[in-house]
Amino acid sequence: MKREKVVVIEDEANILEVIAYNLKRENYQVLVCQDGEEGLSLVRREAPDLVLLDLMLPGLDGIEVCRRLKADPLTSDIPIVMVTAKGEESDIVLGLGIGADDYIPKPFSPRELVARVRAVLRRGPLRRELDTTQRVVCDGVALDPARHEVLVDAEQVEFTATEFRLLHVLLSSPAIVFTREQLINRVIGDGALVDDRNIDVHIRALRKKLGSQRDILETVRGVGYRCVSRTGNQ
Repeated sequence: MKREKVVVIEDEANILEVIAYNLKRENYQVLVCQDGEEGLSLVRREAPDLVLLDLMLPGLDGIEVCRRLKADPLTSDIPIVMVTAKGEESDIVLGLGIGADDYIPKPFSPRELVARVRAVLRRGPLRRELDTTQRVVCDGVALDPARHEVLVDAEQVEFTATEFRLLHVLLSSPAIVFTREQLINRVIGDGALVDDRNIDVHIRALRKKLGSQRDILETVRGVGYRCVSRTGNQ
């Protein structure tokens, strides 16, 4: 059985040691470095299955590393999980907005770390399942899974892989209310240790990108989210 390869880019030696130990214990192949530039080279050279990326790195910070990896066709499909001690929502939104698949705030438990990594790596099969479904439309938003394309008011808008899956789930079941837990299981992976705030951050990012069509994503207070048509076009 193929051992999945994880590159860990983290400048704090003690945290790096904890991450590497726990991933190796789960039979992942782990490669490590403590510098952004070195991390870029390592990812390009090794083509891992996943990157664990600290945001606060010396020299080239994690946001720039993420941006460059996602801009390079050779590395753009590699999932990235951000590891950050920064609590500001803006940093999380920025990272997710440029293509990171998930984030895990410090301090974290080894169990949570492994669960996040496992959940992101499981998304490959989920992605293939979504690719077989048909184009969906709600008001001025049209999502085409085969092309991995979203048009908002006839203009193409770029979404991260996680945002695309989340929007696809909601648009594919109009008027159905999804709890945050259901969305986590369908978009991120069943059994993932991800808090409700993760979905809320993604929804806010989606609404920002949807612009004039943002109201198709409705919050059902105390429950979750659903897609609603304001014009009956579903």
